This record gives sequence, C-alpha cells and structure tokens, in this order.
Amino acid sequence: MAEHRRQDFPDPGGRRRRAAWASIAALVVVAAVVLGLTVWPGGDHGKDKGGSGAASSADALTVSPTPAASYPVAKPPRTIPSVRDFEAARGPGWKPAKSGRVLAGDDALADEAKLLAGELGMTYGGDADPRRGDVWLGLDKDAKGDGGDGGQGGDGGQGGDEAYTLRVAAGQARITAAGQDGVWWGTRTLKQAVRADGTAPEGTVRDRPAKPQRGFMLDIARKWYDEAWIKARIAEIADLKYNQFGLHFSDDQAFRVESSSHPEIVSAQHLTKAQVRSIVSYAAARHVTVVPEIDSPGHLGTVIKAHPKLQLRDAAGKPVEGAVDIGNPESARIVDDLLKEYASLFPGRWWHLGADEYQALVRSDPEASFPKLAALARKRYGAKGRVQDLAEAWLNDRAKTVRDAREGRIARAWNDGFFAEGQVVADRKVEVVYWTGKELGARPPAAYLAEGRQVLNYNDEFLYYVLGQPNTFTYPTGQRIYESWTPRVLRGTSAVPASYDHLIEGGGFAVWGDFPNAQTQDQVATGIRMPLRALSEKLWPQAAKPSRSWTDFQALSRAIG
Repeated sequence: MAEHRRQDFPDPGGRRRRAAWASIAALVVVAAVVLGLTVWPGGDHGKDKGGSGAASSADALTVSPTPAASYPVAKPPRTIPSVRDFEAARGPGWKPAKSGRVLAGDDALADEAKLLAGELGMTYGGDADPRRGDVWLGLDKDAKGDGGDGGQGGDGGQGGDEAYTLRVAAGQARITAAGQDGVWWGTRTLKQAVRADGTAPEGTVRDRPAKPQRGFMLDIARKWYDEAWIKARIAEIADLKYNQFGLHFSDDQAFRVESSSHPEIVSAQHLTKAQVRSIVSYAAARHVTVVPEIDSPGHLGTVIKAHPKLQLRDAAGKPVEGAVDIGNPESARIVDDLLKEYASLFPGRWWHLGADEYQALVRSDPEASFPKLAALARKRYGAKGRVQDLAEAWLNDRAKTVRDAREGRIARAWNDGFFAEGQVVADRKVEVVYWTGKELGARPPAAYLAEGRQVLNYNDEFLYYVLGQPNTFTYPTGQRIYESWTPRVLRGTSAVPASYDHLIEGGGFAVWGDFPNAQTQDQVATGIRMPLRALSEKLWPQAAKPSRSWTDFQALSRAIG
C-alpha cells in the first residue's frame, strides 16, 4: 500500500532536497577543518582564574585536524629581542580587533592586561570567559622553567619568573608564566609581533632570558632630562625586555633629587620626590626596576660645595676634586643620611654605591700623597694597612647601610672600587659593575670572576655613550654591539672564558653627560635607539651568532617601530 502511495503521489524534488541537506552537512564538517575550530578546555564553560589549573587548560589545548593547506606553517614571530623557541603550527594566527578583549585570568594581572589592551586598541575584559579574538593572561606557579642561565632574576624572584609561554590557536592568544614578569614579557612579544607583521603567528612560543639583569643607565646629574623624556625611555626599554633603569643623580656638577635630610646639597633643577615616585611607579607597571646611584666617596662635589670642610686634601694641603675625606666620620654620616632617606623612595631590589675614581687612589703612591689617611689605615688595620683599605671599608659600610635600611637589598659598585691584596676585602655580596680597565693598577675581569663575584657588563668600549666623546670615547653603534659584543666581552674586545659565564649576571648601556650641551635630549634618544636594540638581542637569547644579518635586523627594527 505504501509503495502504491509513493507511485500515486510522486515527489520528484525529494531526492534533491535530501542530497542538498547531505551536502550542507558535509560543508559544515569541511568548514570545521578549514577554520581549524579548537576547543579550549573550560574556556566556554567556566571562568579561568589562573593558577596551575589555568595554565594547564592552555597547555591541554586540543586542536581539530590540521587546517587546509592554504595556511602555510607559521614562521617565528619577528621581535627584538628574538624569542628562544617557537613550535610552529598551521593557521591564521591572531590579530587584534576592536571586538576583542584582553582578559586577566588572575587578579594580579589586571594592570598588565589593561596596559596591553590600550596598546592594541582592544577592550579590557576582566576575568570573563575567553572567546575567539581574545587575549588571555594567566599565572602557572608550576611553569618556572629553568629561568635562564642562573642568577638573581628580577624583583619578583628567580629567573624562572621571567620565562613565559605564548600560544596562538583557535583565534586566541594565551600567555602564561610562573610570575607576573614572565607574563609581561609575553605581552611585549605579542605586541611586537603584531607591529611587525600585523598578526601573531599560529603556534607556541616558549621563551626566557639568558641573563637576568638587563639595564639602561642615565646620568641626570651632569645633563638634565625631564620627567617625560625619562618615562619615554622606560617605555622603550620595557618593550625590549630590559628590567632595570639606572638613575645616576648625584655627581660633582649637580644633585638632582629633592632631599629633606640635606636640602642644602640639592641643585635648583631637580626631580621632586613626587616626580620620582611617579617615575618609579611608571617603571614598576612595566616591570622595570629603578636602580638609584649616589656615587661615593668620589664624585661628591655638590656635597663638598655645601660642606667644604669634608673635602680631601693632599700632603701639600691642595683640595682634591670631588673627593671627601673618608677619614672624617662626618663624610660617612651625610652619605648614610641620604641612603636612609631614599630607601623607601626607591623600593627596588638594587642600589648602586658607585665607589669609582676615588682620587686618593689614582696617585702612584697614595700613602705618600695622603699621609693622614695612611696613618689612619695603619692605626685601624695594622702595619700593612693602606689607603685602599679605608676605601674598601667605606664601600662595605655603605653596603651595610642600604641593606639595613631595606631587607634583601643588593648593593653594587663599579669595578675600580674593588681592590686586591689589601687588609680589607670587599663584601662578597656586592655586585661588580665592570666598566673599564684603564684605571691605575687595573685588574682584568677574570680576576673578579675567579673570586666567585657576580659581575655586570658595562664595557666602556661598547656600552658607554659619553656626550661630547671626550678622551678616547666614541659614540657606540648598534652594529658593533650586534656583531662584536657578547656578555663575556667585559673589557676591550676580548671575551673571558666560557666557564665564567654563569657569574655574569647581565649588563647594560650607560649614557653619561660629560659635555651636556653636546647633544639635545632628542639627539640622545635617536643616538641610543639602535644600540639599545642590539644590546637587548645579545642579553636575552644570547645566541653565539645573531640569527639575522645587521641589515635584516635594521629592517625588523623599522617594522616594529
């Protein structure tokens, strides 16, 4: 009967309709493959609040079959510095859209998410569930990695807190790390990749720094730089994954920070404490630590101008420029007053004590030139006591002052403030900032490393930008740093043995204002742009040989802006 009804009531379009529905179903399956639809476990079914579970979701990403061959295998993101490892995938990658959001999977990452959202022209979405087009930031305390090649790491802890993973898939970008530092550096990679090519490539970046300390130092004592210029440089170096900004604000020419303990030494043109707090806060938001330097017992001309009785005099009674009498307890008291006053103003982990070029020790016979200091040294340290022992004790005492003022603080000093074969040995905890081998009785870098000291590389042959190019200084170039310098090239152009690499904590670039009118602020910013970029490439991935030619590196620099 049924068959008879189909014969009596034919439906010539039925087979066509059924075939059409079958075709539509097949197209849906193909579309899923072509678009590479991906499921982020838990992504659409509950809020990811960070922690180990959050990052596990990102790492447990399940991807549908490989997208169509129209998507080539992605190339590594083009960034400065280069990323260490990239696991390529096929897919469209990720690019910002006005409809996209930047999400914080942990409340601690809200500030980083807001900054990134503003930079990419996106919306901050709080802890909402992620969807296609979003960027998600999360913490995973189990994801420390090996934290680079050792060292003390950033303010947040060991170097592992700077390691991060950036994963692009399913139309999302997810950045996870053990610490906030790592998440921030991941956002810098995402930002630069988008600037360079419009899109962050499909795949997974696993990245970490080779050296935990990466710095830029600015002399504002001899040349004045305004607050806006300083903040612009902090933003610049943060994008390049530097984590320290050195502020040299005291020298013979000027003292540039407001003081309540000794207002008499402050120069007319200076930063107020409110301005310093603003700079420190601005830097901290970008995971950069401001490292202050009050250089002593040399380079204290401004203090001496207000307190002339503290000036060191030689055997003939001639005053010594910039040097205080370290035998006078009042000299130490004033410096300690300042170190204590600024302890909370600069809350970061490091403090630079200077200790370089103390003029009593640049004489061929310090004991003959300064008999009063020589007598005091013998009185304190026995018949073999020398002027250098008084200077070393000064360094140790100032290091103790900064540590007592703020628990956990690390002191550092220039290499010519450390002396060999004396009765007093420099505190082993004080970091050596190696800048020159030109001083009288200079020791090679290996001598400091052989003692097991931690060293920072500020080689004046490559990394000193001295305004006016006095003496034998010339303005450094990015190309020379890029092609000829490594963290092991501490002095001149020769590298120390590789066995010492683990003691080299990193390095930095310094701008000095010897002839302050030689360049304007804008000229300085232009002059240091490529050297800073080249240096970041040598401190982060630290490849034996850069992966790009200098010409290609310049092109990339233009691409990222």
